[in-house]
Amino acid sequence: MRFFENKAKVNAVLNATYYMNKSMKLIYSLILLATFISFNSPDKNNSDYLNDVKTELQKTWPKNRTINLVFHGHSVPAGFFKTPVVNTLQAYPFLVLKELKTLYPYAVINVINTSIGGENSVGGEKRFESEVLIHRADVLFIDYALNDRSVGPAKASEAWSKMIEKALEKKIKVILLTPSPDQNVKLSDDKSDLEKHRLQIIALSQKYGVGLVDSYEKFKQKFNAGEPVSEYMSQVNHPNEKGHALIANQIMEYFK
Repeated sequence: MRFFENKAKVNAVLNATYYMNKSMKLIYSLILLATFISFNSPDKNNSDYLNDVKTELQKTWPKNRTINLVFHGHSVPAGFFKTPVVNTLQAYPFLVLKELKTLYPYAVINVINTSIGGENSVGGEKRFESEVLIHRADVLFIDYALNDRSVGPAKASEAWSKMIEKALEKKIKVILLTPSPDQNVKLSDDKSDLEKHRLQIIALSQKYGVGLVDSYEKFKQKFNAGEPVSEYMSQVNHPNEKGHALIANQIMEYFK
């Protein structure tokens, strides 16, 4: 369900706040934000977002072509497990490729990883045109939130926005990822820096109408179900293969 289809409901909430005090207005504003995210989330329509790409993946020789998937981000998509070990074949970009080849056995799929360990989105944006756009991606995945705590939400939002806009100008499908966990941050803390970046990424997906993989929410669901986050981690801030599989499974929802 899209947000504009629920305009009357949203207007009703706005009108109701007119006669309320500041506290009640704040509560209703939060309800409105949650309503907007729920109604307008690309994740609710992920089966449709990559329809053109899925059509290409189903073509057989000689009508098919190479499909380029570009993963841009920091150490997690780069494949760092327990630093300095890099387990490329157990990281989510390769796990996605493996699942895609099962789903689309006739497709030619090229996974290109432009991720750099330790980098934040400001650095990623600086090399975006020279090292990312040149690969002519069919789908671009962006995953920088863990390291974006070093630059803060404002600079991160600017960098993500520039990358998204440049990709959309090239007709590239974009999927944004919220952070994987950092064991020094409680998943139950709704005011943590990671949660703030998560919400900002969701807002960016709404603003630009692009895809969203809410990794952080998925890990929170596991935590709330009683599973220790350590079961999904290879070190304090890097997922193990089980953690990467959790992310990969969410990405695969776009290709089914």
